[in-house]
Amino acid sequence: MLVGVVNVTPDSFSGDGKILSASSAIDHALRLLDEGADILDIGGESTRPGTRPPVAAQEELDRVLPVMEGVLRTRPETIVSIDTYKAETATAAVKAGAQIVNDVSGFLWDPAMAATCAELRCGVILTHTRGRSSEWRTQPPLPQAEVVPLVLRELKQRSEAAICAGIEHAAMVLDPGFGFGKILEENYPLLAHFDELHTVGYPLMAGVSRKAFLGRRLAQMYGREVPVDRRETATVAAVTAAVLAGAHLVRVHDVKVAREAVAIADAIRNGSLPSPLLTAGSSAAG
Repeated sequence: MLVGVVNVTPDSFSGDGKILSASSAIDHALRLLDEGADILDIGGESTRPGTRPPVAAQEELDRVLPVMEGVLRTRPETIVSIDTYKAETATAAVKAGAQIVNDVSGFLWDPAMAATCAELRCGVILTHTRGRSSEWRTQPPLPQAEVVPLVLRELKQRSEAAICAGIEHAAMVLDPGFGFGKILEENYPLLAHFDELHTVGYPLMAGVSRKAFLGRRLAQMYGREVPVDRRETATVAAVTAAVLAGAHLVRVHDVKVAREAVAIADAIRNGSLPSPLLTAGSSAAG
């Protein structure tokens, strides 16, 4: 499934945080749906590395709720995911129509989040994160051989904690958290061994779109860091690798391009030619 990113922030790392009005964000979201997004992931706070104060829940809601409501008013069948780690935001967003809470902290940054999602009976996406975004640039490096075992172990811990809190197994998706506390080259073993993450026993999401580790690798070719708006080809390569390794969902900024990559990757995995009719409901890994 294709998860289209809608950042309603002034400082998104991906370069699409220029969407400063609700109307332009709604237009952007509707365009992603037209291009084939199965889910819209709407967020009101950037998690790019750096030191800055967190966005208050009310400010976050002021950003995302008008967009959610506008999209659902126009396309009431839309599946909306709210990208937040705050229980207060999650509650208001689900009540406004979101069906999924995408918590990049894996329920670690707000102690009320697990119980809140259990009570809301919503879908959840739990991401593996090493520390907070303000700490990512100073994290001690991981030996490459330890990246996958660490992510596996801690995803298992987070999913077990969610089950204990009352989240249903069928409601949960896990995300290994590319770029979330992994230092650049540490992301490649995670992508190369993505198939090993299936042993945790949950559907998996890959969020590789426009990430810094792609830009840094391309810098070795061009002699300079490649900006986010020139990482789409690299993103297609990473998305294709993730789907071939069994990703159930891919979270992307450019849905149109990713949809084509997913169609071919799905066909390779299935050992057959892709259908000439790529319906909006076609999904990664079947």
